[in-house]
Amino acid sequence: MTGENAIRNEVRLRPPRNAVDERAVTWWRTRLLLTTTVPVVVLGVVGALLQPARLWLLLAAGAVAVAGLAATAFFPAWSFRVHRWEVTEDAVYVRTGAFWQEWRIAPMSRIQTVDTVRGPLEQLFRLSTVTVTTASSKGAIRIEGLDHQLAADLAERLTRITQDTPGDAT
Repeated sequence: MTGENAIRNEVRLRPPRNAVDERAVTWWRTRLLLTTTVPVVVLGVVGALLQPARLWLLLAAGAVAVAGLAATAFFPAWSFRVHRWEVTEDAVYVRTGAFWQEWRIAPMSRIQTVDTVRGPLEQLFRLSTVTVTTASSKGAIRIEGLDHQLAADLAERLTRITQDTPGDAT
């Protein structure tokens, strides 16, 4: 094989092909709204009770509310466009992040465990998170916002592939 043909036959790094489930956008928005609501309510209640600091606490509550609503309107849709995942017979590929994008690739021979998690909000939206733990010091790879049945099937597929892949995952 000539040098040019060898280059053409190499596996090239490319974005993972699969998007997360569209319901993940609503799930992310709900999480952001809940995260924003708690400090706004606390600041508002304390501001209503403490006359000397009322103005500052209510201004802080308003600022947190505006920032939270802006984040809720902007980040979930952007995250949906950025978050991608893919599983091949050789590796798990994940791309996440809004401002700082992170691409992670876990070879099948390095996978130690595969977990599926469904928190209360994820259950409400029929979503799950698949966590692939590897021997990497960087930590586990998380694929959030998957349909719960797809996540279960994916965990089963990953378990089967890693059992068939030689290596000791260390």
